[in-house]
Order: sequence, then C-alpha cells, then structure tokens
Amino acid sequence: MGSMSDTTPGLVCGHHHLYSALARGMPAPPVQPTDFRSILEQIWWRLDTALDLEMLRWSAMLGAVEALQCGTTAIVDHHESPNAIEGSLDVIAEACAEVGVRVSCAYGVTDRHGPDGARRGLAENERFLRAGGRGMVGVHAAFTCDDATLEAAADLARRTGVGVHIHVAEGVDDVAAGERLAALAADDWLIVHCVHLDRPLAGTIAHNPRSNMNNAVGYARPTAWANPVVLGTDGIGADMLEELRLAYVALRAHDVTATPDTVWTWLEEGYRFFPEARTDRVRWSYDHADSAWHVAFTPGIRAIDVVSGDGEVLLRDGRPTRVDLDEVRAKATEQARRLFTQL
Repeated sequence: MGSMSDTTPGLVCGHHHLYSALARGMPAPPVQPTDFRSILEQIWWRLDTALDLEMLRWSAMLGAVEALQCGTTAIVDHHESPNAIEGSLDVIAEACAEVGVRVSCAYGVTDRHGPDGARRGLAENERFLRAGGRGMVGVHAAFTCDDATLEAAADLARRTGVGVHIHVAEGVDDVAAGERLAALAADDWLIVHCVHLDRPLAGTIAHNPRSNMNNAVGYARPTAWANPVVLGTDGIGADMLEELRLAYVALRAHDVTATPDTVWTWLEEGYRFFPEARTDRVRWSYDHADSAWHVAFTPGIRAIDVVSGDGEVLLRDGRPTRVDLDEVRAKATEQARRLFTQL
C-alpha cells in the first residue's frame, strides 16, 4: 500500500476535447438548459460552430500546456468544429507537438449539419490518417448519425487500421446506441461514457466521472462491464490525478467495498493507447505519487518536472520549456474574446 517514490511515468488522458479549453467563462446560453440534450444544444453545439482554426490552435496549445503541468504527457482527443473542418486535426496535432505532448486526433463525424457535413468530417479523418497522423476515426454519437454514416465511419476505421472514437449512450437520448453499434464495434474502438449502455459492446470504455456529474447524466458503473476502462476528462482539463480521486469517490459511493486499486488500473489502461508515455518521467510534489492509496486521499499533488522518454525536459519547476507560458495564456485569452463575441 505505501511505496516511496515522487516519480511516475507520464499520465494519459483517455478522452479529451481540446477545443473546449477556451470555453471557461463563456457567456451564458440564451435559454437555461434543463437536461443533457439542451446542454448540448445551448452550449456545446453553439460553441463548436463558432470555432475557427486560429481559435482552435490556441485552445489546443493551452490545453496541452495545462496537461503537461498536470503530468499528463499523452492525450486521446475528440474534436468538432463544423465551420472549420478541413485541416483542423493538423492544427491540434501541431499545437500539441509544439508543447511536447503526444496526441491521438479524431474528428467527430455527425449528421447534425447535413450529409455534406458528415462527408467532410469523414474526409478530414481519412486525410489526416493517410498523411501519417496518429489518431482514430471520430464519430460524435449514434443519435446524431444515421446508420449509413456509422457504417461509413466503421469502414474507414477498418481500411486505415485504427479504431473508432465515439460517445456511446452518454444520455438517455442515445440509449439505442448499443443496439445500433453492436454489429459494428470492434476491440480497437474507444467507446466513451456508456452511462446508459444496455448491452455488452466491444471496445475500451472511456470513463469521465466529473463530466457525467456536471451533465447530470447518471453514474456509468464502469465496473459492470468486462471491457478495459481508461480515465478521461471529456474536456474538463487533463488533471488525471484529480480525475482519479473523483473516479474513486464516485465508485465508492456506488460500492462501499471498492478500493483505489481499481481506479489506478483505469489510469494505467491509458498506456494501451500510448505505450511510449511509460518512458516519460514526471516528478511530483509528493513522495508517494506512485501509490493508489496515497493519491486517492491526497488532493493538490502537482507535477514539478516532466522529462520525455528521450531525455528532453518538457516541464521545469511547473513551467513548460518549449513554449512561453505567459504568451500562450495571453493568446488564448485573445482568442477566447473572439469566440465569445461570435457566441
């Protein structure tokens, strides 16, 4: 139970939305959302349509810097910007590379913006992957796609040798997802949320407890399934130790016999997407940072230094080395103002 090391490998965020880093402090929606569907319609679907590539660049850069400051050296990202689709995955990949954070990119295909929007989303995934980009084929969710779009995404993933990264049964609106995806899903898929999933589905489950609470969609019961589970944040930063602590108390509220060891395995499962993140080294402000039982009950642990697998210092005394932290924050603030004006 009690080890004595202040270093760990780099952490992995199993599901992120880097495009949401600028959303903090955004203007209130025109109508107060009262359920998950209206939260999407009034907040996130308005935000993503307002994005352009310049906003996205600084949003991804800020998100990557904040990840590094939390000891997170790898991110599985899911992106949507329906009025700036082409080239969007390159913008995210380049912003993360500049900071020194590994990223897997996916564009969330959807029929919300008509068949042309879906076609362009698929094309962006294919273009990025065929050019050698690291990623998956993104799909928003089954309930915003018709069957032909879901089949086209699954087919593209097979042809490019990657999995599909898709939100599954997050809210009750998507309760039919299990049935619609059963014949398509494969072991290399990343199935996100699964709060209202009604049957076993192939793939790795990405569990996002903070987001689920924030959207009042219910507890996902990730231990109910045989699937591997990774921890994600669903865009609320990339502080994986903080997410682990919340995941633990949420699990414990559901099952008083649960231990921190379970959520620690969820953190470790992230390496199935980024095995090389194990070679990164993070030095923490706490000397039992490698112990589930310590971390679960110790808020406020901070990353001090991060060294990449090839020996480059990426974070020194809590500040990124490759980019100017103050400049990134200033540019992100400037782009957030532009975004809020659009909204």
